[in-house]
Amino acid sequence: MKKFTKLGAASALSLIIGASAAFAENIKIAFIDPLSGPFASTGTNGSHQFEFAADYMVNQKGGVLGGTNFEVVSFDNKMSPKESLIQLQVAIDQGIRYVVQGNSSGVANAITEAVEKHNKRNPDSRVLFLNYAAVDPALTNDKCNFWHFRFDANADIKMDALTDVMAQDETMKKVYIIGQDYSFGKAVAASAVENLSAKRPDVEIVGNELHPIGKVKDFTPYSRKIVASGADAIITGNWGADMLGLGKSVIENGFDGPIYTYYAAGSGMTAAFGESAKGRVRLISQGGINPIATEEARATYKAFKEKYPDGNIDQSRIFNVIGMLKTAIEAAGTADDVVAVANELEGMEYDSMWGGKLFMRPQDHQLIQDMNVGVHTDENIEFDYDNSGYGVLTESTVEMAAMDSPTTCKMKRP
Repeated sequence: MKKFTKLGAASALSLIIGASAAFAENIKIAFIDPLSGPFASTGTNGSHQFEFAADYMVNQKGGVLGGTNFEVVSFDNKMSPKESLIQLQVAIDQGIRYVVQGNSSGVANAITEAVEKHNKRNPDSRVLFLNYAAVDPALTNDKCNFWHFRFDANADIKMDALTDVMAQDETMKKVYIIGQDYSFGKAVAASAVENLSAKRPDVEIVGNELHPIGKVKDFTPYSRKIVASGADAIITGNWGADMLGLGKSVIENGFDGPIYTYYAAGSGMTAAFGESAKGRVRLISQGGINPIATEEARATYKAFKEKYPDGNIDQSRIFNVIGMLKTAIEAAGTADDVVAVANELEGMEYDSMWGGKLFMRPQDHQLIQDMNVGVHTDENIEFDYDNSGYGVLTESTVEMAAMDSPTTCKMKRP
């Protein structure tokens, strides 16, 4: 004989409200990057871009899984690997299952190791690490793991594309390499030496040095060495305050050649460089802004500027992270089972509104995409940075850069 339980009106209402609350609970994404200190402007602008992308691309379009919203929760890691791990644990304790980070490969290495350990010990609360900007090649090579996905091109891929362009400059005879003294800076330097030696063996590397990250207040001593070396071009992976400090210093000290960079735009740098960097500062990046790739991208950028008049979309890959995560969750039919979501991200092909097709390579979780080399200028700029009138104009594109590049990753899947 079946037994039925009769609920009173109050109890029934309580269950309905509880079910609705559970259904409506947001899918939270932890943003762990610097929101204070010398790199605060970079982290804050990244946080704004993630918040906007989640709202504009997901929440305003009906959410995912029938109406669930994305919610970005920001944590200040103060650019410290140790502090990042503390904030990661806070996020996990809050039930957050998706983590995004990008500023500093040193931090990314700490996070990916911690996530892998956590997921082994806690199969019921696994976490995915969506890396949007940390480009140490090791992260998708020897240190790869199933829980880490990189949405930016790694340092080797970027340098391969950048030196393809540099190699065409027959006037370039001497190059100076300078960068921040940590894993990413070292990777950039090693890749620059390898690529230049292969593509332009006639080019002399007249300097190759590293400086403390985030601690140099005056780059004059470095700049004077660069000018004295007779270098025709500079290569640097510097970002944030270190990029601005180095760039302004070498220009002020008389260097008049091209400065090839990874991150020399936005977050106040473009305005600070102004006319002095016109036609001289070049950078390798993904996602075309000038010229804009699609009408969807144009509408998105205009909507972003309406909300953040002083902000920039200088990391369009952030929007790719949100778009691909939404697609993976919808395909998996769940946001709670991160293994199912990861399986959908693996091998995903995604059409980016910023131009080109994206492919998440399954063997190492490295996103393959078009790479652009652009120049700092005020000519033919539809979308400037920092309301300065200056922006980055794409000069050349390497399609699906490094699609067949080798990887040492030996992925272990759950």
